[in-house]
Amino acid sequence: MKIAVLPGDGIGTEIVAEAVKVLNVLGLKFEMESALVGGVAYDAFGHPLPEATLKLAMASDAVLFGAVGDWKYDKLDRPLRPEQAILGLRKNMGLFANFRPAICYEELVGASSLKPELIAGLDILIIRELTGDIYFGQPRGRRIATDGHFPGAEEAFDTMRYSRPEIERIAHVAFQAARKRHKRVTSVDKANVLETFQFWKDVVTDVHAQYPDVALDHMYVDNAAMQLVKEPKRFDVVVTGNMFGDILSDEASMLTGSIGMLPSASLNTKNQGLYEPSHGSAPDIAGKGIANPLATILSAAMMLRFSLNQEEAAVRIETAVKKVLAQGLRTADIYSPGTNKVSTAQMGDAVVNALR
Repeated sequence: MKIAVLPGDGIGTEIVAEAVKVLNVLGLKFEMESALVGGVAYDAFGHPLPEATLKLAMASDAVLFGAVGDWKYDKLDRPLRPEQAILGLRKNMGLFANFRPAICYEELVGASSLKPELIAGLDILIIRELTGDIYFGQPRGRRIATDGHFPGAEEAFDTMRYSRPEIERIAHVAFQAARKRHKRVTSVDKANVLETFQFWKDVVTDVHAQYPDVALDHMYVDNAAMQLVKEPKRFDVVVTGNMFGDILSDEASMLTGSIGMLPSASLNTKNQGLYEPSHGSAPDIAGKGIANPLATILSAAMMLRFSLNQEEAAVRIETAVKKVLAQGLRTADIYSPGTNKVSTAQMGDAVVNALR
């Protein structure tokens, strides 16, 4: 089992170190190799995704990823910004399906900004298509407008597009995931305005005919954003495009109390995957030892489950996390009076002790 370890920037190095610490006490044999990615890779090699890093990722069974980005790189040309590393990995590895579970642990009900009765027992799985949509569509760029409201003015443009095979494969992933849960899928679109998402809706409906045991409903993205706050437990599996999924999954993360608790998995057709926390590099708190490593540790559990076929080990990690929360240990983002505030490393040590 070969794992590429790419800590990245900001708090990435701190949280990934704790996940590696947890993996090392499982009694399994891993080959783990680290490489630079993101801003630190740009500083060292002049590119956020050096050829050696990409080669390592492609040759591994799974990638454990931290986070990339820092404000100091914002003035770089877009192809050289740290965030391009994750887009490059997704494209080259064919990581088309992003799994983002939003689970509210019983011990963290009070950490959510919503009323406890709205989020107690919450368990949503957002499945986001990851390699199409407006993030990758061509053409894109800047030009002088020849039509529109202001001909002759400078304008920027991006292209939203999806092909039938792209939509079909992510729809299959969603329906198959729902079969292992509560057999309900909500497809999120903007079919009332966008031709791309009328097509999305039509294709998802076509694929649904192969899954008569799974209920399907369609919801406009603006309504979905509202319903996630109003009645979040109405959802089971949510499937949507790249941009809508990016936004809705971050909204769902805050239902649980902290984005620091949300893992994610991005898979290709061979179940080779990239595993990362749903949050960013948080350069403002980097080096302070206060970042929450649990999302990264739970991402490692997803890695064991989906790419390394180690279900028992995945469950062990998830059980250890629940045990640590039950003990009242909290990093700053989920701290509340009456609990015990701990550092990044102390939280990682606590999970290790729970495993032992």
